[in-house]
Amino acid sequence: MTASGAAQAIARGWSKVRPSDSLDLLPITDGGDGFGEAMGGLLRAKVVSTPTVDAAHRPCVAKWWWEPRTKTAIIESASVIGLAMLPAKLFHPFELDTFGLGRLLEAAASRKARRCLVGIGGSATNDAGFGLARALGWQFVDPSGCLIERWTRLSNLEHIKSPQKDRWFDELLVAVDVQNPLLGKRGATRVYGPQKGVRPKDFELAERRLRRLALIAKRELGLDFASAPGSGAAGGLGFGLATFAGGRLEPGFELFAEQSELNERLRRADLVITGEGCIDHSTVMGKGVGQIAKKCNKWKIPCIAVAGVTHPDAHVRRIIDQVHALLDVTSKGQAVSRPAYWLERLAQRIATNILL
Repeated sequence: MTASGAAQAIARGWSKVRPSDSLDLLPITDGGDGFGEAMGGLLRAKVVSTPTVDAAHRPCVAKWWWEPRTKTAIIESASVIGLAMLPAKLFHPFELDTFGLGRLLEAAASRKARRCLVGIGGSATNDAGFGLARALGWQFVDPSGCLIERWTRLSNLEHIKSPQKDRWFDELLVAVDVQNPLLGKRGATRVYGPQKGVRPKDFELAERRLRRLALIAKRELGLDFASAPGSGAAGGLGFGLATFAGGRLEPGFELFAEQSELNERLRRADLVITGEGCIDHSTVMGKGVGQIAKKCNKWKIPCIAVAGVTHPDAHVRRIIDQVHALLDVTSKGQAVSRPAYWLERLAQRIATNILL
């Protein structure tokens, strides 16, 4: 379910039991899938469509969001180079790149956007933004003077040629959903590559290519973002946007919280209901649900979390007053096939038993 769909299902169930309660729906995002819809909704931006290519260079039409009054563009990487857009196991990450995302940045710039927000979670790629850079006019040259057009040849990179235009917006904010660096044990390839199909035997090959890209960028451009928190997000796309597009890396949830005036909205609430697919120990390790729960705990606002399944540990139970799962009210098969229906039913049950 999308964050918006889940919020609406909870609201429907709650209102059936407590129709006089005032509900404030706020779908949240940390920079991954759903970033565009959530941020676009907050800014009342309209949807725009642009022809481009997906991570495998197959033609597609990707949507992004445009708010003309403030000249703000909102782009969700997952809507163009997302892992969910590709057939499972059909492509190896060595065959994929971020070129298609560059087309969306160009489209936003053609509208004279001053500010651009890009959420980069959920990508299928591991090219450190090489494809994006090529789409924006950067050229990558090997020792013989030939252009490098696939990131798997970056081991031979000798020179980077800058385009005439290397800054596209007054402000480019990159919402990252993780804080990993580009390289090393905690880097893009080893931590998130396996989710995309990078095998352990591929690790050193991929690292060598990205390491060379970072080295030449530092030597020729004077830019060194390989160790920056979030540079390893989305297969190194954080590094690419910072290096080749002038992006500033920001924790996605904090960017969302600022735009949505989250703190003010929480302080007005008598009760907060939040949720995600699974509530477990990782919930409180920087995810949006955990961040909201911590704020509620600090300000003594009752907080309830709902999920498909739950495995709450002691830390989760300390900051969340109640934890409920769809599996409390139905079978796994039903929860998967009819999540909105059962989430609504779960909200009804919680509302029936709540004391406010």
